[in-house]
Amino acid sequence: MSLTRRALLGASGLALAPNDWAAAPAAAQAERVIRYGISMADIPQTTGQPDRGAGAYQFTGHTIYDPLVAWEMDVADRPGKLVPGLATKWEADPADRRKWVFRLREGVRFHDGSAFDADAVVWNFEKVLNPQAPHFDNRQAAQVRPRLPSVASWRKLDAMTVEVTTKAVDSIFPYQMLWFLISSPAQYEKLGRSWERFASEPSGTGPFRLAKLTPRASAELVRNTGYWDPKRIPKADRIILVCAPDAVTRSNALLTGQVDFIETPAPDLVPRLRQSGARIIENVTPHVWNYHLSLLENSPWRDIRLRKAANLAIDRDGVVALMNGLAKPAVGVVDPSSPWFGNPGFRIRHDPAEARRLLAEAGFSPRNPLRTRFIVATGGSGQMLSMPMNEYVQQSWREVGIEVEFEPVELEVLYTCWRQGAAGELARNVTANNVAYVTSDPLYALIRFFHSKQIAPTGVNWSHYRDAEMDLLIDTAMQTFDPAEVDRLMAKVHEKAVDEALLVFVVHDTNPHAASNKVRGYTQAQHWFQDLTTLA
Repeated sequence: MSLTRRALLGASGLALAPNDWAAAPAAAQAERVIRYGISMADIPQTTGQPDRGAGAYQFTGHTIYDPLVAWEMDVADRPGKLVPGLATKWEADPADRRKWVFRLREGVRFHDGSAFDADAVVWNFEKVLNPQAPHFDNRQAAQVRPRLPSVASWRKLDAMTVEVTTKAVDSIFPYQMLWFLISSPAQYEKLGRSWERFASEPSGTGPFRLAKLTPRASAELVRNTGYWDPKRIPKADRIILVCAPDAVTRSNALLTGQVDFIETPAPDLVPRLRQSGARIIENVTPHVWNYHLSLLENSPWRDIRLRKAANLAIDRDGVVALMNGLAKPAVGVVDPSSPWFGNPGFRIRHDPAEARRLLAEAGFSPRNPLRTRFIVATGGSGQMLSMPMNEYVQQSWREVGIEVEFEPVELEVLYTCWRQGAAGELARNVTANNVAYVTSDPLYALIRFFHSKQIAPTGVNWSHYRDAEMDLLIDTAMQTFDPAEVDRLMAKVHEKAVDEALLVFVVHDTNPHAASNKVRGYTQAQHWFQDLTTLA
């Protein structure tokens, strides 16, 4: 490999310094304030459904808002599980398994003082799933609609009970509800029915309130002292989110005391951070950094030999070294420890000789390379060190006869391309996207990518993959209410996805953070959802 880690990190350059490195205002010095350098170029949407991917939920999702069904985020030594949120219980109707009944939590109030109830839940479904609703918000709908593929209809049963009907029997439907956050109808009315005004003065039921928003710079979150869950009362009085998309800038800000906590430190600066007294925090994370290949008629990746060659050409240990150990080689969508891994026949490994053989069989070589173009992110949460990693993989491919040109775009542009699919306007000149994927449950790890009914823009089967056997495996799993049988079927789905090399698998994220010695707490869950109430 001709490119070194240091050369690639240097090649990414330094972004301009964020506009809001300043310490907390003098009047607030008595507060317990934590300044958090985040890897995003802008503060995610604050209206109820964050943009900028799953990683954004920790910033303007589960801070300001709550879901009906929540994820256990206060444990680090094992995977979390579904727990009650704004719904205290949920169950599928035995007489019609498509109907799910959610019993809502009594006594919860929005930040504006209005009451949470079934009317608010119905209003929020209308907000993102009914384009004819007067308060429908396309920006929020674009984020959450692909996350709720099973929802067919919803209705209020009584003041504190809601029924949601799915399009078909779906035993794992509650996982979809993790992504559906509840904002205040009363605040929307109070602000003149303006989502633009609501973005600056949002109202949810969450553990934090938004005190100040400076687009593309910072957001200040203050503790909601009246939060309904005593276990999630924030330990900090105020958290200031500071946009710092460049890893080196972000890491240096921690070293110089401009921020107290960062995500994804620059790997080359990890030794210096440790020497300064900073803690490096990482954990098992259901998240894979990969390339999703187009399978449209004109795509070279319809040839399985090329898909396998692209996988075999990559030195994953080299990518981990580039990350200074803050990653793990990926040999599938999920880690081998997952109950859905199964026993794939195609072994993902670094085998450039076999990659060259497959390419030669398909008519390509280093002298006559396969030439194509991928869309990738310049950076952002979940993308790790996007450009250095892409450039490292690009060099691996070049050495075997795959010449990939990158189209680097801002993260939300990449997500828009992803939601449009390989046949969308933004993918017109590319044959793969580089969105890194959350793999925390069967829907997120497998179903949304490989079922034909999830083909974009309906879902996020970006590649337009269609296979009757795959559909049958998934449909059977979704109609099964025995968890062990669901796991067995999902393992078969994963085996098929790996054996057909439907993605190019690179590494699993360990979601590294760095904390100054000022920060005493923080529980890093084994998920992309994280709980900022644990920061102390």
